[in-house]
Amino acid sequence: MNLDRRTLALVAVPVVAAGGLGAWFLRPGEAPRVAAPAAPAAPAQTATPVSAPPAAVADANATPLSERSIGRADAPVTVIEYFSLTCGHCAAFHRDTMPRVKRDLVDTGRVRMVLRDFPLDAVALAAAQVARSLPAERYEPFVATLFAQQDRWAFARNSDPREEMFKIAALAGMSRTQYDAALNDQDLARGILELRVKGQQEHNVASTPTFVFGTRAVPGNMPFDRFASLVSETR
Repeated sequence: MNLDRRTLALVAVPVVAAGGLGAWFLRPGEAPRVAAPAAPAAPAQTATPVSAPPAAVADANATPLSERSIGRADAPVTVIEYFSLTCGHCAAFHRDTMPRVKRDLVDTGRVRMVLRDFPLDAVALAAAQVARSLPAERYEPFVATLFAQQDRWAFARNSDPREEMFKIAALAGMSRTQYDAALNDQDLARGILELRVKGQQEHNVASTPTFVFGTRAVPGNMPFDRFASLVSETR
């Protein structure tokens, strides 16, 4: 999903989400400001349970803004993925390509995947806040579940994305109190947006998903064969 010209210029970028999730504005030399969302009501639990895969990296000392990754720390190739949780192209990659990347490249020790939030709107920012408020080892499987059920929580008509998101968060072990605290954590929201700006500055990220193979940034969803080929070319 491409960013508009105002986003690329980091000038007055408003993003207003459905359901009153708030808005954030990003200006040159200014720290991001995020409006606090209203507290949602408790929904029923109907989403698929979230569990951590063997490749997930657990760090007891991880903070919500610590790097999130899967795979061995000493893997010969590191690939960075910038994604937005409301990006359909990102969801397609995680649905169609990521399972094989994990099986054939991550679990075999060839690749370490670093996962970096790059929210394109306030709904994606809220989802990133929730994901990063879970224990580090639950982050990747929670993200995978959000992508798998993106139409249900992010784009379903006549429903509040916060309510649908909580159904998934609850099955990942998050209480209502923890969920509300995550959505209202202004420091976390600001930190995620600062990481987003850093991605633009360091790797010229202009769309999601964008993958960084070594020093080479490659935008767009891609099939496994293309991904594996880029890994092989990376030294």
